[in-house]
Amino acid sequence: MKVAVTAANGQLGSAIVKQLIADLGAGNVIGIARTPHKAEFLGVEIRKGDYNNREDFDAALKGIDAVLIVSSMDQPGKRILQHRNVIEGAKANGVKKLFYTSIVGDSEKNAFSPVVSSNRQTENDVQNSGLNWVIGRNGIYIEPDLEYIDNYIAKGEIYNCAGSGLCAYTSRSELAHAYSKMLIEDKHNGQLYNLVGEPITQEQLAGLLNEVYGTKLVYRAATVDDYLKDRKAELGEFLGTIIGGIYEGMKNNAFNVNSDFERAAGRPHKSALEIIQNAR
Repeated sequence: MKVAVTAANGQLGSAIVKQLIADLGAGNVIGIARTPHKAEFLGVEIRKGDYNNREDFDAALKGIDAVLIVSSMDQPGKRILQHRNVIEGAKANGVKKLFYTSIVGDSEKNAFSPVVSSNRQTENDVQNSGLNWVIGRNGIYIEPDLEYIDNYIAKGEIYNCAGSGLCAYTSRSELAHAYSKMLIEDKHNGQLYNLVGEPITQEQLAGLLNEVYGTKLVYRAATVDDYLKDRKAELGEFLGTIIGGIYEGMKNNAFNVNSDFERAAGRPHKSALEIIQNAR
């Protein structure tokens, strides 16, 4: 079976490619990237595929049995068409199965909702493609918190608007394990899985970071409006709105969903503590 992964040089895409190499062998894995030389480090065949160029996928998906569409990082209004370019390329090439990395969350009630809503549209497009399909709704990655640890330490706190809301975090390595199983095992056809771990609060997250890193972080809650203003001022309108909206979603428990991880991956999701320990 020949499997292709889009956005192969990205953090999630490359993690999935590496897991597939371990499980299928490098000769059966194709990476697709907008700038192919940036994905050469993966050690597999890399083909050019720009989400904005429909014709790229006529060539990129030749001889492919299954393609995993890693969701685009672009603005919500652009992402739907970008994903459709891959779907149409798959249909034109006789690809047998589509996989899509969607996301958990609320499609209506927070500043992150337009991103979630665009994912839901692509889910519909995948389901109505006429091909076999499998969809994973990814939880929120815990890695950004670990990458931000020095900033947390400098300030002595985690500050956001999530309040006491629960978030069922995951990690890219856990997702890579799940997607590899989903790609290889036909029993997942026609399934939609919430790929998340255990739900924790921001106060619990601070406690886990303190346990692993020996820090003394506390959690300080902001209002949604204040946190959105803070993020937009530091990150700009687009990214600031997304980050602020994610924590607004946490406050409203949009990311506290039942987990299908074990059904998808064949084993339980690692605990948040274990993921943080492994990352360190």
